[in-house]
Amino acid sequence: MEEYAARFAELLEQIVIKVRSITVDPLARGIRVAGLGILAATLGFTALLFLLFAIFGALEIPLTTAGALALVGVLLTGAGTYLWMKRV
Repeated sequence: MEEYAARFAELLEQIVIKVRSITVDPLARGIRVAGLGILAATLGFTALLFLLFAIFGALEIPLTTAGALALVGVLLTGAGTYLWMKRV
């Protein structure tokens, strides 16, 4: 009788391991990838923002603040226009 109990316990353990490998493990991997993607996007956006501030600060030295704003505006408008035209 104890042999049946041990075999039944092993069978249940195998079923649980198989169900977990089918359901929980891929979901955990997807959550990990999504979290790392959000972290990478946040760090990339922050780096881009700091780069924009550095460009503005570097342009503000030879130009006035108004000139630096105008040049950054022209650069961003040009980049937006390029991306808009590439979309079509």
